[in-house]
Amino acid sequence: MKFLGQIWFDTEKSKRVTPEEWEAVTQECIVSDDSWRESGHMLSALALYEPEQAVTLRVRNSTVAATDGPFAEIKEHLGGFVVIEARDMEEAKAIISTFPILKYASIEIRPAYSIKDGR
Repeated sequence: MKFLGQIWFDTEKSKRVTPEEWEAVTQECIVSDDSWRESGHMLSALALYEPEQAVTLRVRNSTVAATDGPFAEIKEHLGGFVVIEARDMEEAKAIISTFPILKYASIEIRPAYSIKDGR
């Protein structure tokens, strides 16, 4: 079964993390990702740039409109995600609970499925 782990950062707190701390945790995450790949659990992982680099699209009156930056004032922002393979939610929690980024973020875990395959 596939699970999505959304990595959420407290926007203000993450601004106070030093570049050295970010570099250290990044290296720890690389090691963790490699370990999950070797065990067959890691399917995909990506970090995201800051919300200020986002573009939000909406359809209004049948026209697509783009707005720079996040849609709303935010206290937390999505900083990345992982997609893993696990037997069930318990195994997904056990795997993701070892992810080093938890020192600086929270991770929401959701079961995932392919639309073409259905639930």
